[in-house]
Amino acid sequence: MKSFIYIKLIFILILAITVVSCNKDLSETEDLTPLSPANIDTDAKDWLPIEAGTMTVTKITVPVPLATTDPSYVAELTTIKDLQSKLTSDQQKVIEYWGAGGVIRWNQIMRKLVAQYSLAPAPRDDGSYIYPDAENPFADPQFPFASPPYAARAYSYVCVAQYEALKSAWYYKDFYKRPAPYTVDNTIQALVPKTDLFAYPSEDAVLSGVTVELLKALFPAAVEEITLSAADQRNAALWSGKASSSDISAGLSLGKSVAALYLTRAKGDGMSKAIGTKAQWAVLADSAKLHYSKIGVDATNEIFWKSLDVPARPPMLPFFGNVATWIVTRPDLVSERPGSPPSTSSELMKTELAEVKSVSENLTRDQLAIVHKWADGGGTYTPPGHWNDIAAEHIRDANFSEVRAARAFALLNLAMHNAAVGCWDAKYYWFNPRPSQLDPSIKTATGLPNFPSFTSGHSTFSASAGSILSYLFPGSANEFSMDVEEAAISRLYGSIHFRSDIEVGKTHGVALADHVINFALTDGAD
Repeated sequence: MKSFIYIKLIFILILAITVVSCNKDLSETEDLTPLSPANIDTDAKDWLPIEAGTMTVTKITVPVPLATTDPSYVAELTTIKDLQSKLTSDQQKVIEYWGAGGVIRWNQIMRKLVAQYSLAPAPRDDGSYIYPDAENPFADPQFPFASPPYAARAYSYVCVAQYEALKSAWYYKDFYKRPAPYTVDNTIQALVPKTDLFAYPSEDAVLSGVTVELLKALFPAAVEEITLSAADQRNAALWSGKASSSDISAGLSLGKSVAALYLTRAKGDGMSKAIGTKAQWAVLADSAKLHYSKIGVDATNEIFWKSLDVPARPPMLPFFGNVATWIVTRPDLVSERPGSPPSTSSELMKTELAEVKSVSENLTRDQLAIVHKWADGGGTYTPPGHWNDIAAEHIRDANFSEVRAARAFALLNLAMHNAAVGCWDAKYYWFNPRPSQLDPSIKTATGLPNFPSFTSGHSTFSASAGSILSYLFPGSANEFSMDVEEAAISRLYGSIHFRSDIEVGKTHGVALADHVINFALTDGAD
């Protein structure tokens, strides 16, 4: 019993050190200025939906607004002028914060939430593990454990829902054509850059409504922080002269209605079964043997993955490979599944194992720096968050409108979600061991993930993300390509992946991203 207590204390200490060392991931790394979009994308109402069955621009009805000459609306304008005459310095900071763009601000907030909740649960005193409970999020351990697959799914739901909600808002803005308060009444100050975008329904309120509902479901223990951020965004729109109270009310209702559609989708997407049961975990190696037999390989003497955590930890989300994807169909996902890894008794595996051993014994300082740069482990925003961080700076520099920024994040994150599903499908299909399982003398330079080796998640995530960003920002394609290669090879430098894990993972990530790019090329936004 004492040994388990000691292990648990050491585990907690390591996690505490990890959080401190990765504090950069909790900060807002983009230096943002007031959003002044190069194009307000009035045609966004005509862009194709990600999933027509889930969302179209007219799926939610927005009521007819009052005329700008109606006494009730005129009273709303008077309220704005009164509020502006009494603005405090704190309120002005809220306007400045959200004036940089709601889409990019919410992405920053999401990365912070993922980092806060990405620590793996510690073992109990008896050496067993329990999973966070969505029905009791404040219990120990708190819900969720934002592992890379969980994070990829969370980023995708929020970003896709934001995008579809904003397209719907753009439709009704153009349909009703009610100007912003600072346009209707020139005595109202414009405390954010003026645009010709119509105000009803308010895009800020739409974003706050759709995002708050999804984040509350994904990170229920952070409900207070999430709710306050959403209220600040709506207040900033009002105080800045950008939207009236009825613009905001209509936008909030629209956003929450769109969120309800995606929460319904999420309940049936298979995530609730991704952990599985002890009985299902026990047959994973036998299932892998069957998969080998289907391709004519006798796996009798094959070595399969096992947890090297002490005490041994249940596998991370072994059935995440069954979770629903975006755009990519299940048959497409299966057809893209990588073929078998090198047999653990093959000469190729011996060669690859020797390479890992050599790297671990001769690691340079530059290589170690790359390991740390791309580690993205516990206490960080995870590999999908790393690519969101990269994307955010390019979205900022491009001066995208809110709806176009939402499209960029949606394409990126649905592609990385698909990469997570495809990668986890391959991992548990082949159930391949880590290098240090085959050779315990190998010392890893980063944390050893608690799931099978083939293929590399970092490589699959990164190749998929790099492909999407290269499509969105072709002028920076070389930069993204270098990042992909560096992120992928970091896992060999860390001695936690074989060369084949990395190379096949990159190929797989590109293939999955191609489905998304093919959709984007015909969605009407280019």
